[in-house]
Order: sequence, then C-alpha cells, then structure tokens
Amino acid sequence: MNFTGKILLVDDEAHIRKFVGLVLKKICTPTIVEAGDGLIALSLYAQEKPDLVLLDVNMPNFDGLQTLERLRQIAPEANVVMLTSLTNRHTVEECARLGALDYIRKDTPREELQAQLQRIIEECFDEEALPATEPSPS
Repeated sequence: MNFTGKILLVDDEAHIRKFVGLVLKKICTPTIVEAGDGLIALSLYAQEKPDLVLLDVNMPNFDGLQTLERLRQIAPEANVVMLTSLTNRHTVEECARLGALDYIRKDTPREELQAQLQRIIEECFDEEALPATEPSPS
C-alpha cells in the first residue's frame, strides 16, 4: 500500500497509541500525530489537517463522541474511525449518526486489526487519492 498521509491517533492510553501506530506502519508509511484526549485532538486536527483520525471513545476532557461531534462542526469531511474497548449498540449507533466511517475494537487480534485498518485506508484513499511519493533515485 502506498498511503503516506497523515493520521491523527487519539487515545488516552499511550501503549494503545504505540500498538496501533506499529500496526499502521506495517501496512503503510503514514505520518502519525498523537493526542491523549479529545481537547488536544481538536487542536491538533485544526493545526495538522490529518487525512484520517483514529479516535478512542472513552477519554478524559472530551470523550470520543463529544470530540467527533465537535470535529464534524469544524471539518464535516473528516475521515474518522472510532476505537474502543467497550461495545454497546447505543454507542455504535451514535458514532454512525455522527458520521464515523467505522468502529474498531481495541482488543481485536493484531492480524485482524491490521486487515481492518488496511481495508479502511484502501476504501478512504483509492490510488488516485493517495498522496504522491517521491520518485526513487536511479
């Protein structure tokens, strides 16, 4: 995969950000920007303009739903995928209503997580939409 865009990875647990970042780097070569809560994520989104946001549901300051709602107000076109340890129908439905593209459980096995992230990136960014890479020197 040729995706070299920018991903905003938002989770209050540093080890989850590290793990998901490592999985992402197995499938593409993104620039990863990290935030530990929703308030910081909103500020970083405005500053960095990432191509994709991976957003935890349960966080301090602004939780994922509050962050997604505010993000939609400032960037309705943002590509947002929710991450969570908990799954309940109401939360999944609320994420979909607010415009999340997908919903991934953080306890998904590594290989399955990698496949899900790869599918999401491929669906969001077809080859023509992928950021151009520098030609290799001959």
